[in-house]
Amino acid sequence: MTSTLSNGMLTQKSRIASIDILRGIVMVIMALDHTRDFFHIYGITDQPTNLETTTPILFFTRWITHYCAPTFVLLSGVAIRISTERKTTKELSLFLLTRGLWLILLEVVVVRFGLFFNFYYDFTFFQVIWVIGASMVVLAGLVFLPGRVVLGIGLFLIFFHNIFDFFPLKPEDSGYALWVILRQQGFLPLDQEHAIIVAYPLLPWLGIMALGYGIGEWFAKSFNAAKRFDLLLYSGAGAVLLFLILRGINVYGDPAPWSVQKDFTFTILSFLNVTKYPVSLLYTLMTVGPVLIILALMEMRQTPISQSNPFVIYGRVPMFYYILHFYLIHFTALVTMMIMRDMSFADLNFHFNNGFGGVIPGSGFSLPWVYLIWITIVASLYPLCKWYNRYKSTHSHWWLSYV
Repeated sequence: MTSTLSNGMLTQKSRIASIDILRGIVMVIMALDHTRDFFHIYGITDQPTNLETTTPILFFTRWITHYCAPTFVLLSGVAIRISTERKTTKELSLFLLTRGLWLILLEVVVVRFGLFFNFYYDFTFFQVIWVIGASMVVLAGLVFLPGRVVLGIGLFLIFFHNIFDFFPLKPEDSGYALWVILRQQGFLPLDQEHAIIVAYPLLPWLGIMALGYGIGEWFAKSFNAAKRFDLLLYSGAGAVLLFLILRGINVYGDPAPWSVQKDFTFTILSFLNVTKYPVSLLYTLMTVGPVLIILALMEMRQTPISQSNPFVIYGRVPMFYYILHFYLIHFTALVTMMIMRDMSFADLNFHFNNGFGGVIPGSGFSLPWVYLIWITIVASLYPLCKWYNRYKSTHSHWWLSYV
């Protein structure tokens, strides 16, 4: 193993290629969840992890997408640390500050419109793009600290933020709005007609990005490849083992304990049904652990990854892909619904309390059709993403690092 991973040229290329391809894989999987949201017959009206109504295949259709956001946030932290090889600390801090603010603006304008197709702003979701942006803003200050200190801060947030599960704040409590932004998922009314739903509170996700930044040192050009392999493999295995132990004890690490269900299969589903909103310690261990193992194993490749590999392409233009896929899924869902229900555009109601971005509850399809639509959507994005990746590779405009 050591001799394989010590091959200089292959090691340095696989070090970065593994990040690109893994990021691309989770982007593709992510599209499955959003396709299900807009196209599944129960996508708006029920949760696929509701053990009272779900099926194993529907549950795992949702569960596999749990790996997307933590992987993307973790790899964002890793990429930021790698960028220290070509940026000074001040340059990196300024970039993180400006890009973070840009991502927050992108969330509440571009991504939000992709979700709702309206400018009423009756509801605005703070989702993954907002929390990546906010984490970058905080990291803009943390980058002046030693990498191990940032790693320690990340681990502290990941392991101990669930203590606050025992002390939830209520809407009438002082500081509730700030606490919802920082730690507790919640609903923030602005007035009688407008509100913000914070699905991704900052602190738990900042912990994952800081973790990525901390372990980003392992991906430095000068870092020993065999040592990186061991660190990734054993850290990942340790995280998985710790997940199994803590979940088995069923006392700390997730506000939703598992319980014995009607049969063995659903008991396993209950065991795996950890909390994403906000992301819990057990959710993080369950997802980040296998990701670290996969990163280690991907470096064992003996052949270079093709530059036209779809996963590589998607992984190199993640924001471009992310925005496009939301708009394409939503637009396709509306057109399909209008055809099936013999509706015109004038019949659509884009207010949040009438459905989801104009999609009427119960107007979707069974799960096999959702999978077919998902594959079609992802495949149709490849030509545009390939073009944009080529454009980014051959141009050096400053704004390209923001999209």
